[in-house]
Amino acid sequence: MYIPNPVDTKDVVLDEEILELSEYLAKNTHEVWAKGRIDDGWSYGAVRNDEKKLHPCLIEYELLSEAEKEYDRRTAMETLKLIIKLGYKISRED
Repeated sequence: MYIPNPVDTKDVVLDEEILELSEYLAKNTHEVWAKGRIDDGWSYGAVRNDEKKLHPCLIEYELLSEAEKEYDRRTAMETLKLIIKLGYKISRED
């Protein structure tokens, strides 16, 4: 039986600049997911229907519910925290 065991990143604190980056990553996460779905023949539908390949989240990130956005934000935040936990530094070129 598979038991997920993600790296514990609770001790990683992200600064304001990285927190700003997380929203860009969250949006891009949605864009990548949506492109993959569309490339696989899915399209927008008010109600999800796997048989007809319809999904209500095939809309712009800004139009998603906060709950849906939060799913992408968690993915982005955990990715950033893992990068830092592994000893990498994230910096922006000026």
